[in-house]
Amino acid sequence: MASGYLITGPPGVGKTTVLLKVIQVVEAEGFRVGGMICREVRVGRSRVGFKVEDLTTGRQGWLAHRDFKTSVRVGRYGVNLRDLESVGVEALKRALKDPGVHLIALDEIGPMELKSRLFRDTVLEVVRGPKPLVAIVHYRARDALIDHVKSLRTLKVVRVSIMNRDRLPVEIAGELVKLLKGGGR
Repeated sequence: MASGYLITGPPGVGKTTVLLKVIQVVEAEGFRVGGMICREVRVGRSRVGFKVEDLTTGRQGWLAHRDFKTSVRVGRYGVNLRDLESVGVEALKRALKDPGVHLIALDEIGPMELKSRLFRDTVLEVVRGPKPLVAIVHYRARDALIDHVKSLRTLKVVRVSIMNRDRLPVEIAGELVKLLKGGGR
């Protein structure tokens, strides 16, 4: 049994939805989930940016926005490392340290987040830590850290598709709940 899952798949296939449903099922079983999640922000039909949210506190910040004039850019988005680190990285560190948090969720390990050295270091702390992890990994991103995380035997890589996205949350959550009831990694 894996001690965690890496969820991947093409854009728009439902990776974050799968993760949110996994969190919902795990929490319904009485376990607490901490960590960070990123959500796209749209104005009408147009995606304008991404927000980062701490799952424990609900605190939010901007990860990236089309209108940000920052030196760190990914595609058409200016990346806000300050909010990524003060909201997202802090959420991951808190989840690692808090004995009341049983499972760490991380959305996502992708090009924007990887611009932060602190984020990269924290991802390594999380995957080496004692708590199970469920994370989204960017589909096409090429990076030594992503390759390392994907190569870990303790983490099972699951590719979301239109065909499996409805059943994956129950399968992944079921395995994680078994793991959590058995006492962790």
